[in-house]
Amino acid sequence: MKIFAKEKIGVLRIFGSIVLSVMLVIFFSESVRSDSSTLSLTFGTYESEKAAVVQQQFAPILEYMQSQMKKRLGRAVDIKLKIYSTYEEGNDAIVKGEVDFARFGPASYIIAKERNSKIKLIVMEHKDGKKLSKGVIVVPAQSPIKSLADLKGRRFAFGDNTSTIGRYLSQAELAKAGVRASDLKSFDYLDRHDMVFKAVETEVYDAGALKESTFKKLNKDGQLRVVHSFDNITKPWIAKGGMEQNVFDALKEALLSLKDPEAMKNLKEATGFLPTTDDEYVFVRKGMQLSKEFEGSGVAKR
Repeated sequence: MKIFAKEKIGVLRIFGSIVLSVMLVIFFSESVRSDSSTLSLTFGTYESEKAAVVQQQFAPILEYMQSQMKKRLGRAVDIKLKIYSTYEEGNDAIVKGEVDFARFGPASYIIAKERNSKIKLIVMEHKDGKKLSKGVIVVPAQSPIKSLADLKGRRFAFGDNTSTIGRYLSQAELAKAGVRASDLKSFDYLDRHDMVFKAVETEVYDAGALKESTFKKLNKDGQLRVVHSFDNITKPWIAKGGMEQNVFDALKEALLSLKDPEAMKNLKEATGFLPTTDDEYVFVRKGMQLSKEFEGSGVAKR
């Protein structure tokens, strides 16, 4: 009986060892599978130009990021591009965490940050080391308009109604020149910068505000001229609230390491990326406050 009991105990020990071994194999297999699984991310931006152009701008940058992040994280990374037709849709997406990271204008970042304080700056763009870009207010080449004061009684085209240049900073410049919404004959928000150019070119509007880079790209025949220019800070890339720190760090390092002109060549506004903080966007906040003076108590016909 004792021999039988010992044999029984031995069998149970062997069985237990087998079960434990199987469990360990399953555990480590799952761990390896988890570590090697593809990290899927969605990058959001808005349709500042035609969607096909936006696709061309970002495809090589996102491909580079996938490669660099894979090296840091030790797993494959797949980044999908989501293009929103309006600034508001893109802003909603980053606020709600429907995209993982995004590239928007400074004003859109400020609005998103006010709606969700957990949103974080990743980097800011630079153009040959410069952090500032330009916005312009333009008129037809033969227009009698010479200054911002001459815009009173005229028809004006803005960009998107949450655009940094297309709305907030251009309205701030008008307000500083003593031009209010009620002083204009009419105004409208036309969404994209290229649409503003075309609307002024065809003289549907007497003047309009857009980014300088779009103006230079489209003004090949000198159809329009600049009556006023103003500074804007370069665009930030931002991360959704609650992003895992290792993923955030990998995103940031990938962008800061991007020195390849080929990857950046289609993004005409930037040649690379720099670290940034919220303090660099203070003057945009001030411009957004000044735009309220432009709106005033009276509103022009729209």
